Amino acid sequence: MPNPFPRSRILGTGHYLPPGVRTNLDLEKMVETSDAWITERTGIKSRHIAPDGVYTSDMATAAARSALEMAGLKATDLDMIIVGTVTPDMPMPATAVFVQQKLGAGVCPAFDLSAACAGFVFGLSIADQFIASGQMRHVLVVGVELLSRVVDWTDRTTCILFGDGAGAAVLGPAEATVGDAKPRGVLSTSILTDGSLAMSLNIPGGGSVSPTTHSSVDEKMQYVHMKGQDIFKVAVKNLLSASKLALERAHMTKDDIDWLCPHQANKRIIDQVMQRVGVAPDKVLLNIDRVGNTSSASIPILLDENRRAGKVKDGDTVLMCALGAGISWGSAIVRI
Repeated sequence: MPNPFPRSRILGTGHYLPPGVRTNLDLEKMVETSDAWITERTGIKSRHIAPDGVYTSDMATAAARSALEMAGLKATDLDMIIVGTVTPDMPMPATAVFVQQKLGAGVCPAFDLSAACAGFVFGLSIADQFIASGQMRHVLVVGVELLSRVVDWTDRTTCILFGDGAGAAVLGPAEATVGDAKPRGVLSTSILTDGSLAMSLNIPGGGSVSPTTHSSVDEKMQYVHMKGQDIFKVAVKNLLSASKLALERAHMTKDDIDWLCPHQANKRIIDQVMQRVGVAPDKVLLNIDRVGNTSSASIPILLDENRRAGKVKDGDTVLMCALGAGISWGSAIVRI
């Protein structure tokens, strides 16, 4: 039987940001830095920090519940749960398993993927394939990070960048209507990885290469390590190429895009991508100043905030793009 649902669409979005906020002025008291320097170099003014007793799965579950509510679905309607994260509750089992339990979802595939900042776009692409093939009907995709617990708060090069949070989307079949010239849904995705810079952004400890020991902890191997210049050099180029590929696959041009929803890593990177893609500044969604880099949670948080604020409306076409550790990057074009 032919598949009656040739594409998926986002039925609902949600996000969660913990109430605690750490500002640049707070960081001035912790490390040798300044509000002016952080703002100029990154565009970040503050970031949210989860309190003790709150785990990655808790934030993911809160965002997922909000997305399900918008979609008008129950947790038991889900056929699959995908969680993009590099800060899981524990190495095993997957954080998605705990999200499944906390949501009260039924028995279904629940797994994590590790693509760092590109995690949500990777998850969106996977969900789209399962729905388009007819194997799944409703898929939950979550991007969530509790980065404050893997950041060395004495390292001024990394601690200024990251924050905690979760974003989620529930995808389902995009049922076409007669005469619909602009059908809603996931119009194209593009996901890529180049391992040649794998060691430029990593958490070296805790795996089989460097298991957790007293020595590895003393050497701070459990924290994020980053060669910022390496990442910056490839970020704009790769985000631009992925965005162009997504436009090509969707048979679109930049003029068809209503909103650019980029990963909130660095304002300078965002500005360069915006200029090279050719999107006007008033079409670029931003929250980096008050949220910072929430890695895989960045795009879904940004999208949900702007949907709930009424800025991104039904029928709008959104270009998403993100790059993170791996180096992994990707883009997606979605008509809301």
